[in-house]
Amino acid sequence: MKISGSYDFSAPPPAVWRALTEPESLQGCIPGCQRLEAVADGQYEAEMTIALGPIRGKFSATVGMLEQQPYEFYRLAVKGQGSSGFVNGDASVTLSPNGGGTTVQVEGDAQAGGLLARVGQRMMESVARQMMDRFFNCLGESADQLRIKN
Repeated sequence: MKISGSYDFSAPPPAVWRALTEPESLQGCIPGCQRLEAVADGQYEAEMTIALGPIRGKFSATVGMLEQQPYEFYRLAVKGQGSSGFVNGDASVTLSPNGGGTTVQVEGDAQAGGLLARVGQRMMESVARQMMDRFFNCLGESADQLRIKN
């Protein structure tokens, strides 16, 4: 499943980058995330609950922020496994200055399997889009707070 989006922030690229890379802001903005813990530079372990229609499952995931070019780009790789299946994804995240703010462009591809995919296949794209929109709306608030602190 391919997914993409473009999001505008009033904060400059360094503040948006910090919001995108600090575990506290990420955990607070990722829908269903109960735990996000840094295990190495750019590497995280997470626990989250995903609901897709009548299917709800808890997932353990590894998250990697690869090929980082601070304030400009990184590639996100996610591998999650749970009782209702698996979710794997890869996305490119590009930050571009936009006046005094920042535009974030996301291009991704995700795969799911198991009960989650069999039962919720038709809803997956719309749920993924809603989760991504909720994440970036929340992240905008985090980026604005980081900008104010500095």
